[in-house]
Amino acid sequence: MNSHAGPWNGANAVAQSEAPMIDPFGRAITYLRVSVTDRCDFRCTYCMAENMTFLPKKDLLTLEELERLCSAFIAKGVRKLRLTGGEPLVRKNIMHLVRGLGAHVHAGRLDELTLTTNGSQLARHAAELADCGVRRINVSLDTLDAEKFRTITRWGELSKVMEGIDAAQAAGLRIKINAVALKDFNDREIPDLMRWAHGRGMDLTLIETMPMGEIEEDRTDRYLPLSQMRARLAEEFTLTENAYRTGGPARYVTVEETGGRLGFITPMTHNFCESCNRVRLTCTGTLYMCLGQNDAADLRLPLRASEDDALLSQAIDEAIGRKPKGHDFIIDRRNRPAVARHMSVTGG
Repeated sequence: MNSHAGPWNGANAVAQSEAPMIDPFGRAITYLRVSVTDRCDFRCTYCMAENMTFLPKKDLLTLEELERLCSAFIAKGVRKLRLTGGEPLVRKNIMHLVRGLGAHVHAGRLDELTLTTNGSQLARHAAELADCGVRRINVSLDTLDAEKFRTITRWGELSKVMEGIDAAQAAGLRIKINAVALKDFNDREIPDLMRWAHGRGMDLTLIETMPMGEIEEDRTDRYLPLSQMRARLAEEFTLTENAYRTGGPARYVTVEETGGRLGFITPMTHNFCESCNRVRLTCTGTLYMCLGQNDAADLRLPLRASEDDALLSQAIDEAIGRKPKGHDFIIDRRNRPAVARHMSVTGG
């Protein structure tokens, strides 16, 4: 079936809200993360191989198909939607999708439309993102040292990311900085990174490296349990538990000395599965019910099989009925990833 078989009216697609999505463990699925591309203009060493083989463009859903899929999830109770990649802003004409999804925010059908970005393209897009209804973004940034930044990203320029952050704040976007904590790379920098972020009114979230996809280095060489990082920070700062939540897995503390929030995402030392409300959709229409499991559902077939969403809705329900209780990440010296696909395929 041709993916352009007929016109699709996104405005009408969510007029009738369906029953909410409840998984086998009683968790309501209200958060969809969508990887709009597996491509990226960086090659971060813990995330990608230097010479990546990306998906052929013919395998990708069109932006119209992605919008239709997202709208089907919104009709089924998704209230928060995050665009990821790869780097979402490198996808051609991506702002057409952002504007279409932003209409759901303006109409009250979606509480929040956000994205995770490396910041390289933000200077060009920040003002339009805000105009489309995006209020908050995550920027991935592991170091403030330009040389180290070039080393960890292989291709990135720190100055461009800083320009992007400036533009995003000028446009009124709230920013959370995400940093992967890496032993013997940026662990000693975390206090300064935190002071910088909090000094600009931005939250900082630290993330443990995850065993996803084959890379050149041994992840055990870089793996830093955040329990250790938190203990180290507690020697220098007063950390007070904070009930703040953004809908994702981060758990926050307030840093009394800076007045800012510090988050921890700990898939390895303490998985956060008991309250998982998320599923992940790839740019090819594959739905992963869990980041750390290989079970997936093909939504491209039902999407293209019919102009109405009955088959698609049924396929989504069947997939949610298979959502597992949790993931099984482990890092060991065999250096085999827990799942073979790279993070850029599933979406960060």
